[in-house]
Amino acid sequence: MNFPAFPAQAWDGRLRNRAQRIQRAAPLASGRQVAPERIVALLEAVLEPGDRLCIEGNNQKQADFLARALVQTDPARVRDLHLVQSVLALPEHVDVIERGQVSRIDFSFSGPQAGRLARLVENGKITIGAIHTYLELFARYFVDLTPQVALVAAQAADREGNLYTGANTEDTPAIVEATAFKGGIVIAQVNEIVDRLPRVDIPADWVDFTVAAPTPHYIEPLFTRDPALISETQVLTAMIAIKGLYAEYGIRRLNHGIGFDTAAIELLLPTYAADLGLKGKICTHWALNPHPTLIPAIEAGFVQSVHSFGSEVGMERYVSARPDVFFIGADGNMRSNRAFCQAAGHYACDLFIGSTLQIDLDGNSSTATRGRIAGFGGAPNMGADARGRRHASPAWLRAGREARAGKAMPRGQKLVAQIVETFREHMEPAFVERLDAWDLAESAGMDLPPVMIYGDDLTHIITEEGIAHLLLCRTADEREQAIRGVAGYTPVGMGRDRRAVENLRDRGIIRRPEDLGIDPRLATRDLLAARNIKELVHCSGGLYDPPKKFRNW
Repeated sequence: MNFPAFPAQAWDGRLRNRAQRIQRAAPLASGRQVAPERIVALLEAVLEPGDRLCIEGNNQKQADFLARALVQTDPARVRDLHLVQSVLALPEHVDVIERGQVSRIDFSFSGPQAGRLARLVENGKITIGAIHTYLELFARYFVDLTPQVALVAAQAADREGNLYTGANTEDTPAIVEATAFKGGIVIAQVNEIVDRLPRVDIPADWVDFTVAAPTPHYIEPLFTRDPALISETQVLTAMIAIKGLYAEYGIRRLNHGIGFDTAAIELLLPTYAADLGLKGKICTHWALNPHPTLIPAIEAGFVQSVHSFGSEVGMERYVSARPDVFFIGADGNMRSNRAFCQAAGHYACDLFIGSTLQIDLDGNSSTATRGRIAGFGGAPNMGADARGRRHASPAWLRAGREARAGKAMPRGQKLVAQIVETFREHMEPAFVERLDAWDLAESAGMDLPPVMIYGDDLTHIITEEGIAHLLLCRTADEREQAIRGVAGYTPVGMGRDRRAVENLRDRGIIRRPEDLGIDPRLATRDLLAARNIKELVHCSGGLYDPPKKFRNW
């Protein structure tokens, strides 16, 4: 048999390029260690035009010293970069775009930089590849968006370059592994360099350079909600969620989004849910950051296990003191991992419940509104039916039976709920005829409108008006009227067909508080297991140490 002759070619181009970068940078380092004053020169030495660059910007942990250094590089040398990172959180993440050093971005969430980013897109200063989910972006790191250079953050490094990430590991393993094993350069800023680490989270073989930053890397207390700001309307919607959804389906494995609505649910578990006899029947296993508002439920024995995307400022001592609940290393500190926790939330949880800024008549929702390209982080992974799931649970099976009544092939379905007040801040309606995402897609030249959760994944909507069981709807008209039926006095709600809505209520598709046996007059803040941050500290036995901005005593 004759085999074709293949032309001779080199197969080590990436490795040779990596060696060239290391050679240029070597004079600026002492082994793997770089002095802080040399970091700008180091970045200029290792970065090349057109590089895919990841500046570790997570939900919470930020490689902020390296981000500030990047903005000080020479735009003539460091240019045409392609940013591939989870979050555009820091001003410097957008400053480097405004300086003309970045031509393209792929990201998941932009949070406080959403307005600036929207203006840059509108002015044609940047191209967005896609607004990814976290898990989706991590996956592309290992396919076609592998960083050539990664700037990451860790708690500490030892003399050999091993990294200790501590409780806030977050995205670091995914970023480093993808970069290091594809011929890339990994630079880590650390809070300190020590002789011996409590544990090795990232081996030195995967890290090229470390720098002891002048100040500790920034961590955002993103998941802290002061119970003092929870309203009685949010107490009511929490009661509706617990009795009309959690108890109905026996939800034990779940993820909560960020917000006061879900914080209210957490704080009602030891009181309202306990009075309903639900301890041990709901909310036992979580994919969740260590929310301070979960402390009373943990102390009451509701919670058996929590795996976390990241940590939360001030919760370190409390988490370490509860190793039966959290994932704790031999060093006594938690290990988080955003990629694993996203996978757990997608495949291992029966319910995702979160909030949004806009919901349309098909149930599509988005946090991308006019003038703000915020993205949506992990919500699309959490809030999507995992078609690859093959293990059963009572809640998953029941939802599948309800959604697929009469279909030949049985399968389960994940429960996905949005919990919102009918009007948001400044009396902006949460329910709209058309999402702003359509306008954003047009102005930014996107292939698709940036929808956070698609309507065909959404099973329930909860407002102060009641709960809409969308998975029980059999036609598009029924679904629209179910949404209108809980939209209150918004224009969408006022456009409802009253007779159709009452018919849906008779069938149990819409359930008002009174249908659930809930008296709205009893929905007071007295039901909260803790009514302020100080009471959360008390519930923790003094282990919770909240950030100063949350202290008022």
